[in-house]
Amino acid sequence: MTSPTSDALLGPADVRELAGALGVRPTKQRGQNFVIDANTVRRIVRTAEVHPEDVVLEVGPGLGSLTLALLEVADRVTAVEIDDVLAAALPATIAARMPARADRFALVHSDAMHVTELPGPPPTALVANLPYNVAVPVLLHMLDTFPTVERTLVMVQAEVADRLAAGPGSKVYGVPSVKANWYAEVKRAGSIGRSVFWPAPNVDSGLVALVRRTEPVKTTATRREVFAVVDAAFAQRRKTLRAALAGWAGSAPAAEAALVAAGVSPQARGESLTVEEFAAIAENRVADTEEPSQP
Repeated sequence: MTSPTSDALLGPADVRELAGALGVRPTKQRGQNFVIDANTVRRIVRTAEVHPEDVVLEVGPGLGSLTLALLEVADRVTAVEIDDVLAAALPATIAARMPARADRFALVHSDAMHVTELPGPPPTALVANLPYNVAVPVLLHMLDTFPTVERTLVMVQAEVADRLAAGPGSKVYGVPSVKANWYAEVKRAGSIGRSVFWPAPNVDSGLVALVRRTEPVKTTATRREVFAVVDAAFAQRRKTLRAALAGWAGSAPAAEAALVAAGVSPQARGESLTVEEFAAIAENRVADTEEPSQP
């Protein structure tokens, strides 16, 4: 492997020059905040524990700051970019700044939420600076669609990072926490200041590390069935589960029956339950004969 030179990464002047040449103005609509600090992207790669044999999936590469840092270490990088101008320019940036690694890079020009397959070998790691407005759905879609991804590190809004990594009983524990835990062990992996971005966002960012479960949650319920319980429980999080799950179960008594069968108190609230307990509730749902069963 040819070792890239240290000046291959993008600095503040490089990012602004590239953006200017492309006529790119970061938009709030797509949550575009470009990383302009080489030390930060290298820190992200280290924290992600990217290995030389890894095939890394990156979402939202933008101008290529993190992409170049990933290519320094990984075997291959496949980047998914929705923006037409950025997608068209990125391969040329890689070829110009890291020519010895250009054949190890692939671009998928698409909305990440619609991606169901990738070129080349299956990805083993996911590393991304995710736009704040779509971070959770994109993360969950990627974890579900690409089961070969063993390790994930995402940079998201600090508040979202806290929610993803929260455990039962936390004030910020909710739908993102439970659904992420369905796939992986999740933890906070650091904080990122505002000054390393251009333009600087008005919120702090956080790193979240996810290691895929070696054994899936043991349940006879499907992911969709479990997630339906989770959504119902947190839609009315101030209510007891007996009340919050009444619509899902068909009635409050039916909800209570499912809860009792799952070993969960009908007076409990969603924020106190583990993903395994939500799965047990899903297993014990008895369809009301007067209501159509859920798909």
